[in-house]
Formats: sequence, structure tokens, C-alpha cells
Amino acid sequence: MKIASLLQETLTLVLAGGQGERLYPLTRERAKPAVPFAGKYRIIDFTLSNCVNSGLKRIYVLTQYKSHSLDRHLKLGWNIFSSALGEFLFTIPPQMRTGNRWYQGTADAVFQNIFALQDEKPARVLLLSGDHIYKMDYSEMIEAHVRAGAIATVAACEWPVAEASRFGVMGVDGSYRILDFQEKPASPKPIPGREDLALVNMGVYVFETAALVKAISEDARRDTPHDFGRNILPELVRSTGAVFAHPFHDENCKDVKYWRDIGTLDSFYEASMDLVSVDPQFNLYDFHWPIRSFQEPRPPAKLVFAGGEENRTGIALDSLLSNGVIVSGGRVERSVLSPDVRIHSYSRVEDSILFDGVDVGRHAQVRRAIIDKDVTIPAHCRIGYDPEEDARRFTVTESGLVVISKGEIVG
Repeated sequence: MKIASLLQETLTLVLAGGQGERLYPLTRERAKPAVPFAGKYRIIDFTLSNCVNSGLKRIYVLTQYKSHSLDRHLKLGWNIFSSALGEFLFTIPPQMRTGNRWYQGTADAVFQNIFALQDEKPARVLLLSGDHIYKMDYSEMIEAHVRAGAIATVAACEWPVAEASRFGVMGVDGSYRILDFQEKPASPKPIPGREDLALVNMGVYVFETAALVKAISEDARRDTPHDFGRNILPELVRSTGAVFAHPFHDENCKDVKYWRDIGTLDSFYEASMDLVSVDPQFNLYDFHWPIRSFQEPRPPAKLVFAGGEENRTGIALDSLLSNGVIVSGGRVERSVLSPDVRIHSYSRVEDSILFDGVDVGRHAQVRRAIIDKDVTIPAHCRIGYDPEEDARRFTVTESGLVVISKGEIVG
């Protein structure tokens, strides 16, 4: 069967209701998939770009937690589908169709939206998480799923055994048939012949629709966490023997495969700081695999004042500058500046991430900080220099990273 037909028969569900508690306060006003990343994107843009680049254009996004920011972003930035060609991207909030409750887990989120599967009648379902950063051609996985005659296929990334206990880990045979599936095991099982690596679950699944509906319906009648990794997949592995792993082929085209669940403030910061390095692990400058997003009409970034008054030079080194940024006589090093950030004269910003509309006043100093939208840093203020003072006013991680909430008043 031609790949175009396989894609047309596939419905994509993106789970985007995650609360992202470990990313608080960045998730105080928004769901985790809506958190800004790399200046001009939201986290969900990477999953959706994978879909479009793979030729998948029938997409439901299942939302829940504080979804206004996410809904607005999808409406403004992802209104690119042709209904005349059967393409769509729709959001579905919890609708209490199966009872008076919110989503109780990933499997329950799909179970509560079985009506969408009944309406669309797809042959198979591609199920994705909306809060991971990676590049993947899902069409290759769908083709392998059909060729293997699988009822379910799980994308699998090679991961060091010493760190694999944070994920679901799969044991496979020579044909990548999954023999056992363990969620966050204390002693992860290595890949046969590769004692240093394990196969971990990426949260990317292809299901035959009938098998998916049967599995989540049976799970709904049990007292379980209603989770694909903990309940649905282990049960299918035991009962069917027709669940396969699909090795992750990275479209990022680097020596090391890149897949990140930036679930903590420190991991979010580290992934962002990678982008300002000379040769980052994650390649944003790849026209073969473009990352799409909503772009407001803004002028180009601007750096002004080239000396004259003492130390009044607008300069940015090893940094990402988005549209609308003005560095007016200040100095920026190893930082990510989102749209409409303003850096005033004699100020200094180092190793930091500034979200949209942040204003750094004259002579202010910011170091190792994440500053959410619409925060004004007053003149002469110092952030990231006095750990005790920072901890009294803001969120500070164990590594000393300072995080300031959206719209917070900085005295």
C-alpha cells in the first residue's frame, strides 16, 4: 500500500493536557505544551511540525489544564490546514462524555474521546505527547507498523542503562517484537548485545483502531492509573504478542540522537542553553525539517549604540535574538531573548532566558535566570547574584537557577 494512503487512513491524537508541575512557575498560567522554547516557539510546535513534515494532517489535540494560552497559539499559528482536502487540527477539551470527571490518565483521555474515533473511522491511530522536543518522521513508523502486522508499535530510543529507569523500558527479540514492557524499572533490561544501552519508550504510539478501542475500554472498567505505559502496553504485550518497537530515526541529523522531555526547570534551562552554543545538539537551522510556529508581525531584532558614552554599547554574543528585540546599549551573552524583549543601556544579561516582553532596566544585571513574560527588571536591580535574596523573592532551583513568574512585580 502506498504511504499516502496509509497516512490518509491514520488519525493523529496529541495529548496536550499536561500540568507540568515540575516546570512551575512557568506552568502557573499555561499547560506544559504551551511553554515557550527557543525564543519564538512553544513546546508543542515540535510535535506538530513533525506531523506536518511527515504528511499527517488530520489531528486532534486533547487539552485540559489551563488551555487558554495553548488554544490561542494553535488558533493563530496552526490554522494552515485545508478542510477541502480533508485536513484539520481541532482541539478537544474534557467534555464529561463518560462521567463527571477530568482525564484520569493518558489512556482515559483517549477513552473519553472515543467518539472522535467513531466519527473519523481511521484504520489506525497515531498517539503523541505534546511536550517533547525531537524530530521524527512518523510516516516511517506507520509504514513499519503495517508491514509487521502489529496491533501496536512503540517508538523506542536507545538510552544509557544507568539513566533508563526514569522511562518505560522494553525488552525485544531480534525482530523488535516487544517481549516485556516495564515502567520505570529499578534494573532496566539492556538491548541484546548492547549491555550499556536500553530501549526506552518515547511516548509515540501507533495502534490499530479496533485494538486501541478494546484495550482502553477494558482498562476503563478496572481500577488502574489508566496509563498507556503502565497499563495498556504491558497488557497488550502479555496478551497478544503483536506489539513491536520501532527504533527512533532522528531527523535532526547529528551524531547523537536528540529526544528530550524537558520536564524540570533545570532540564528546560539546559536544553535552551544548548541552542546558543556554536554547534548545538538540536539543529533549528534545518530547512529540510522546518519547525513551524505562530509569528506575530514584528520588526527585525536591533542592536543600537556602538560606544561613545562609557560602556554604552549594544552587543549580543552567543545568543538567540527573536523579532522585535532591542538591545539598546546593554550587553547580552549566552542568552535566549524572545520577541519584544528590551535591554536598556549599561545593563547586562548572561546565561539567561527571557520570555516575551521582558524589560531590563538601565544598569540592571541578570545572570542564570528564566524570566517569564511581561516582567520588568528595574534599573540597578541584580538577579542571580545573591542566592539568599533571590530565594526570598523568587523560585530558585537546587542548581541556583532563578525563575521569575509571568507578570511578577520585581521591586
